Amino acid sequence: MAKPSHYDVILSPVITEKSTLVSEHNQVIFKVAPTATKPQIKAAVEALFKVKVKAVNTIVRKGKLKAFRGIRAIQSDTKKAIVTLEGGHSIDVTTGV
Repeated sequence: MAKPSHYDVILSPVITEKSTLVSEHNQVIFKVAPTATKPQIKAAVEALFKVKVKAVNTIVRKGKLKAFRGIRAIQSDTKKAIVTLEGGHSIDVTTGV
């Protein structure tokens, strides 16, 4: 099996009010691949952004049943990673990689 690329592991940054609040505590939130592990996420962030990662916490949000104009559908599961950076390191998610 082929090893996934760093761009396959990190899908996109999460830009919400809560993610900007945790950025004050030297943390960044990313949407990641559902099969990504914590060591893969740590290696991808360190390689792509040239920073030192202290810890990685992951969250899996289960898909919800939604209705739109009478049509019911299930949203897919999503996985997010909260990456804590070492002191002195930071990531500006508003610029492209």
